[in-house]
Amino acid sequence: MNVLLSKMNKMLSALVSICLIVILTGCATSFPVGSLYTEIALPVNATSAGAKSPKVGTASCTSILTLLATGDCSIEAAKKNGNISTVSHVDWDAKNILGIYGEYKITVYGN
Repeated sequence: MNVLLSKMNKMLSALVSICLIVILTGCATSFPVGSLYTEIALPVNATSAGAKSPKVGTASCTSILTLLATGDCSIEAAKKNGNISTVSHVDWDAKNILGIYGEYKITVYGN
């Protein structure tokens, strides 16, 4: 009985260690990422600081189960959607829940 308990404790310790390693390690990114939930807004580019930007265009993408991803999150798509020819700055928004569902959006400002 003691041998069985000892083996179970070792297996449980190994499993907990593996889970902690997976949760606490990962790729280095240029933006903050939450293990369980991420919702962030970040600047991408600014070419003319302080300039008025009367037009706004957006483009979005979605990801499901980190297996499927659809959409066009390009700056060109956002420019087209906002009828923008000159870009003043670009922002990026991301929301991801456990890798199950993700929404990504590029917002372009300009004339």
